[in-house]
Amino acid sequence: MAKITFITRENETVTLEGTSGSVMQLAVDNNVPGIDGDCGGVCSCATCHVHVDTAHTSKTGEASEIEADMLELNDHANAQSRLCCQLEISEDLDGVVLQVAEAE
Repeated sequence: MAKITFITRENETVTLEGTSGSVMQLAVDNNVPGIDGDCGGVCSCATCHVHVDTAHTSKTGEASEIEADMLELNDHANAQSRLCCQLEISEDLDGVVLQVAEAE
C-alpha cells in the first residue's frame, strides 16, 4: 500500500492510496484534476506530467530515455518532471508528493 499525494494546479491536496498499477491510473480513476492520461499510459502524450517534490525524487528514480524524450517536448518540464504513467505503485512510493504540471 502506498499513499500518494497530488497537489493540483489550484493548490488543492488530494491524497490517495493504491496497491498496484500506475500512479496515472490511480489519479484518473479518482478524478484528480489535470491528470488526463489521454494515451492510456503508454508514454506518448504527457497529459499525466507531474513534478516530484524534491524531498521524494529518490522514491521515483529517474525517467527512462523514452520518458525523458517525451518530457523534452514539454515547455513546463524541469529536473523534477516525471510522467506518472511511468510510475508503478509500490511501497517505495509511500508518502510521495506530486505537483500536477501546467498544461501545454
